[in-house]
Amino acid sequence: MQTATPPGQSFAKRWAIYAAFGAATLDLKTWRLSTKGLVEKPVTLSFTELERLHQVKLTRDFHCVTTWSIKDVVWEGVSFRELANLTSVKKEAAWVMFHCADGYTAPVPLEDAMVEDSLIALKMNGKPIPTQQGFPVRPFIPHLYGWKSAKWLTDLEFLPQYEDGYWEMYGYHERGNVWDQERFKGQGGKHVRHKGLGSIPV
Repeated sequence: MQTATPPGQSFAKRWAIYAAFGAATLDLKTWRLSTKGLVEKPVTLSFTELERLHQVKLTRDFHCVTTWSIKDVVWEGVSFRELANLTSVKKEAAWVMFHCADGYTAPVPLEDAMVEDSLIALKMNGKPIPTQQGFPVRPFIPHLYGWKSAKWLTDLEFLPQYEDGYWEMYGYHERGNVWDQERFKGQGGKHVRHKGLGSIPV
């Protein structure tokens, strides 16, 4: 469990629910998660096939860019690393774009998506993810703000360089690291050179 509170955040008792295009209602029987872009072996998985993969369970806080956080959420799902290995991501890939059933998109640096506790989550707090929270699956990367953990996930697209997603078009940060308060483009600490993007604040 975590004890530290990221700068600028405060813990709330209830979730605030956001949906850029309204909540998507998906049929579990027909829903699929696919990989595309810079991969050697594109894969398409049903929910049942995802359940058959090794499941990881961890407790991590959730942080929204609007400064509220939810403490000690129990997440269960498939390691992002496992899916990346399953689809054989090419070495040229530097970003992953999360595509969702409602048209929402969110880009994440591949190095952030590949951290040990990054998941494609199938459960929250021991139960299937609620529809309003992104049923049937959503990515969850604990050190990034929640807008990167895209709801109603359908596709993982591996890219050679950065592309804006939905909120990034409106000025939200390319990466969105919670601990560095990367809320908007141009905010953050020192600069590093991300492959395909050039110098961005991190």
